[in-house]
Amino acid sequence: MVSKSQIKLITSLEQKKVRAKTGLFVVEGIKGISEVLDSKFELDSLFTTEDIFNSNKSRTSVINQAELKKISRLKTPQTAVALFKIPEEEKLEIENLVVALDGVRDPGNLGTIIRLCDWFGIKTLICSKDTVDCYNPKVVQATMGSITRVKIVYKDLSAVLEMQEKVPVMGAYLEGENIYTATLPEKGILIMGNEANGISTSVGKYVSQKINIPQYGDSNTTESLNVATATAILLGEFKRQENY
Repeated sequence: MVSKSQIKLITSLEQKKVRAKTGLFVVEGIKGISEVLDSKFELDSLFTTEDIFNSNKSRTSVINQAELKKISRLKTPQTAVALFKIPEEEKLEIENLVVALDGVRDPGNLGTIIRLCDWFGIKTLICSKDTVDCYNPKVVQATMGSITRVKIVYKDLSAVLEMQEKVPVMGAYLEGENIYTATLPEKGILIMGNEANGISTSVGKYVSQKINIPQYGDSNTTESLNVATATAILLGEFKRQENY
């Protein structure tokens, strides 16, 4: 049985201010919950229509489908909803290649970029303070569990870059050097900008190497690449050069 107070809490966790106040975030679905259960994240409570999880039974409630629909934000609820405790933010360390996001606002883009970092072995993701919250339910859903394997820190990006003056800083720009002919460092910071405005002027002044994904199509009206798509292409080339 899910109480009215539990329903109110779970649904209110869509709001960043409530997540900050309670220190909790929501994960939905068997795969996502299983991934987080197997990580360092601490379970607060689990509500499931099937008792199939290897979890703390005292924190697990078996509920029916009607109750699940009341606490799920999905049109088609996926078996279970869990609340986990937001861990303390880890210390920032620049090791190997790090990705930094300057004002990325779309939850789907951030979730996909977290998955890409996991896929390409990027251990740390720096987010500017105006980047969407990584514990937003849409972001968590889009990461498909990768949020447990990537260190995500929220910082004043300009302040971080100012302190890393000896570290190469690369930025994605339309007027940058062709990524496929550029010589790329194994260690450094790759900055990806806001969906509409790109890299801000305050952050851009720290960029030491502007890079670009060349367009091979003939149309001059093609929109610039989605930030998550661009991140995938750039990381692929960084890793190709690193390994060959």
